Amino acid sequence: MAGGGSRDGDVIEPVLSDLARQWVAAVRQTAYLDLGADALQRRFTELTGRLAGALRREPFDPSDAAGVGAALVGLGLSSPETLQRSIAIVARLPALLDVKPDEDRTGALLGAFAAGFARAGRQRVLDDQERIRRAWSRALADAEHTLQRELHHQAHHDPLTGLPNRVLLYRHLSETVRDAHGDARIGVCFLDLDEFKTVNDTLGHGSGDRLLVALADRLRVCVTGAGHFVARVGGDEFVVVAADTAGPEDMTGLAEAMLAELSKPVRLDGHELAVSASIGIVEQPARGADPEELLRSADATLYLAKADGRARYAVFDATRNAEQRLQYGLTGRLAGALERGEFELVYQPLVSLVDNRLRGAEALLRWRHPDLGTVSPNTFIPVAEQSGMIHALGRWVLRESCRAAAAWQRPDTPLVVSVNVSPRQCTDPRLLDDVEHALADSGLAPHQLQLELTETVLMQSTGRPVQTLSKIADLGVRIVIDDFGIGYSNLAYLRHLPVHGLKLAGAFMAGIRSLASDHVDEQIVETVIRLAHTLQMTVTAEGIETADQAARLATLGCDLGQGWHFGRPVAPAEIPGTAR
Repeated sequence: MAGGGSRDGDVIEPVLSDLARQWVAAVRQTAYLDLGADALQRRFTELTGRLAGALRREPFDPSDAAGVGAALVGLGLSSPETLQRSIAIVARLPALLDVKPDEDRTGALLGAFAAGFARAGRQRVLDDQERIRRAWSRALADAEHTLQRELHHQAHHDPLTGLPNRVLLYRHLSETVRDAHGDARIGVCFLDLDEFKTVNDTLGHGSGDRLLVALADRLRVCVTGAGHFVARVGGDEFVVVAADTAGPEDMTGLAEAMLAELSKPVRLDGHELAVSASIGIVEQPARGADPEELLRSADATLYLAKADGRARYAVFDATRNAEQRLQYGLTGRLAGALERGEFELVYQPLVSLVDNRLRGAEALLRWRHPDLGTVSPNTFIPVAEQSGMIHALGRWVLRESCRAAAAWQRPDTPLVVSVNVSPRQCTDPRLLDDVEHALADSGLAPHQLQLELTETVLMQSTGRPVQTLSKIADLGVRIVIDDFGIGYSNLAYLRHLPVHGLKLAGAFMAGIRSLASDHVDEQIVETVIRLAHTLQMTVTAEGIETADQAARLATLGCDLGQGWHFGRPVAPAEIPGTAR
């Protein structure tokens, strides 16, 4: 053979015998064999010799290799694993014989071997077909029934916990609603574990899965004993359906029981884990209910429970749910509202309580939506915060406010414009640049701009936010804390921050009635005013609605006032003539 050589027969025989032993070891575990070890060795030595002969024969004829493949099947070795292992053994022959055939010859030998094995295997199948058919006929009915039952279970149950899944939940809900009669009611609890991701992140997903199984078992005990239905619909989300409820109290009682059961510590992998959950509850008449709407409402209510502090339940409230859906829907509408010119600024006067003269105005943002009408800032500002659009919106407010204030200015009395800055803006390092550009573009003097920040944001700010505010204050811009008194108040801490004034929360105005009033709110306000003045801060009271309130606050030493008593929010051109 071209390019080849050969070993002497005395050398080849032990090589083939050793390869045969390897072959026997490789395939004997793939099927039951009747032959003993010696007989098996002799048979495989013979087959190895046949393959060696076929490989070295000139002219080359791989047909004997096909016979060797068929012989394997005859021994009872007919599995794909047998073929795979045998080909790996046979492929070693060229190197062992030192014949180095070309790849085509080796491939042809292996192909013929595999083809003979396959043909013999097919023939064996054909020979056994009738027996297999008879056995299959006997087992088919039982196997099909078992398979369908298993497939049905897998399609409708969670593989981890064994609880019904979302598919079976929806079917159960639909059937419950469909079969409801008269004034029958239905309740749904949507439950989500609090901070479950922390367990996966710290202990691993395996531990998380075992925890889910343990908690699912607890839910099953709470629910099925009362005849209710429980399903796992997501990673750590579960839904409970109760039919024929008597009212919301049935579901709140069930929710309390589930929260108590889930809060019990779980011993897992040497750790004692305390788990809490949040639950959204919907309870209503069953007839005419929409299963999808029931689940959506319960899910939305669940997130209200989380927003309220977690480890609790919340009951569906149509008004609150409508507000939440409105917020979700506003995200898309808010995106282009600024470019479409749907926002406008109105200004509410800031008046000196000493001489009743106008000292400035606060810029208030309004969204005039073409379809929704006027959208409250309490509704769209949180959406803008969450979506990140607050930065562009805040930049526009700052620029427009400075431009309007520049047009107000009087030679005798400079007027201040007060602009609210959101929590997210406070953490934006570009805030300083925004302020500088707004002042430069409008020509407004820095001391005529006042930024209002909430008390909580400023008290929690450290590092860069405080540095940014300090640089803004160094420009001459005033920093005022809005709604002071409803959060964590600490005047001693404020003295180290760049703060020039406080705006008292409007909630205090209910207790500020007249000169003769002796309400505790007045004592609080008076104390805050004195401390603020000691720290050289001005004090502004908002929400003033009566002349008596204005007079009383002036007596207490309050510097500025704002509210309907002095004027409602108006267009910027009307500001200079609004003071009384």
